[in-house]
Amino acid sequence: MISLVAHRGNARDFPENTLAAFESALNLGLKFLELDVQLSADGVPIVIHDSSLERTAGVTGSVFDMRAREIREIEVPETARFGERYRGTRIPLLRDVLKLIESRPEVTLFVEIKRESLLRFGHDQVVGRVLDIVKPSHAQCVVISFDLAAVYRARQVGGVRIGWVLSDYGDHTRLKSEALQPEFLFGDQEQLPPGGALWRGTWQWVIYEVDTLPLAVSLTQRGAHHIETMAVATMSEAVRGLERS
Repeated sequence: MISLVAHRGNARDFPENTLAAFESALNLGLKFLELDVQLSADGVPIVIHDSSLERTAGVTGSVFDMRAREIREIEVPETARFGERYRGTRIPLLRDVLKLIESRPEVTLFVEIKRESLLRFGHDQVVGRVLDIVKPSHAQCVVISFDLAAVYRARQVGGVRIGWVLSDYGDHTRLKSEALQPEFLFGDQEQLPPGGALWRGTWQWVIYEVDTLPLAVSLTQRGAHHIETMAVATMSEAVRGLERS
């Protein structure tokens, strides 16, 4: 059975990292969601991939320079992709998404701390603020990041499950993974070494940027436990078809 993770929610059919995208993924039966977190000027975890508002909101400015109450009023309809279809869709806070899943204990949320925020505000503030928000829902949350120091600090300070998003797949990175012992390792399918089994360890592999069933099957055969995709609707339908066959 192929386990799907909704990358920024059902981001193929809805504006990414929005409540509408997450609700759609849940309605399609997914039990794993992934989102990105940046910090606002007043230290509130905001669900958005870029610190800049240009791509998704079509306006100039950075969430780093705005308070959370201002950011919540900004629309992110992604008009370049959807035209006016999702006008009125707004940026959620991390706590808004946690509220969405609080009655769904079977759902796991991967919370990715972005490096931009770590560089702007520092590890102590960013990791601390994220942990404050996820603490009541820690059983459902996994804190992840490309930044090794951030996930290590989340484990040491917050006692939460962690996932490291890998930038390379050399022996040095493997040794670091074995020392860290995360619950999850994330890998980009476009950067994985060709062929061969994925490293075995304490972790489960989540492989992202996957939007076809044959690729998902081949990655599962290599040892991937979860397949992360933005094409949630088409991939979930394809997986159901495979299970029926």
